[in-house]
Amino acid sequence: MSNIFPKSANKLPLQIVIYLCVLAGVVTAGATYYMTPSYTRVGYAPVQPVPYSHALHVGQLGLDCRYCHSNIEKSGYANLPTSQTCMNCHNQVKKDSPLLEIVRHSYETGEPVPWVKVHVVPDFVYFNHAIHVNRGVSCVECHGKINEMDVVTHAQSLSMGFCLDCHRNPAGRVREPADIYNLDSKPIAQTAGFAAAHKFLSDRNIKPPQTCTACHR
Repeated sequence: MSNIFPKSANKLPLQIVIYLCVLAGVVTAGATYYMTPSYTRVGYAPVQPVPYSHALHVGQLGLDCRYCHSNIEKSGYANLPTSQTCMNCHNQVKKDSPLLEIVRHSYETGEPVPWVKVHVVPDFVYFNHAIHVNRGVSCVECHGKINEMDVVTHAQSLSMGFCLDCHRNPAGRVREPADIYNLDSKPIAQTAGFAAAHKFLSDRNIKPPQTCTACHR
């Protein structure tokens, strides 16, 4: 029997173990990179049924975020505008444009415009929009420079790590109330220093929770 298998066969079990460890490492590394929100969500920019440019409406024309997203200061969810909101202007501006046919149809029939959601958190995540904007968190922190986007693009991962980074260091993110909807503004820490930012947090008793139950309820 000793002549059937060469001595090198004794190394085979160790080689198999090594190969399996390398394979597990490659699979783990690939999953860590390719199956995270940073890879799967950042850059997502779906085609919408109606072309709407934030760069034009917000960046150039100066529309306030709250004109269209009217409930963001009092609701847990950021609402999309109704066709009535759009038609307040477009009953005179480009009122016959074929690009706005879906909006006109929605206005006449009451059927909602079938917008495609861009920013979606999992069902097991609790997020209250009003709490954040009322505590000095600007739209830019989560949505990026919306006022420069012709097509809304998913700018941040909105992963658990992303949220925890902000909850652990809110001083680097908060803005003065007057600057929250100024998408070109800078956080207090950049304009007045971290001491001023920490005072802002202290004065308003802002202490973001870091426990599991804060976001998973």
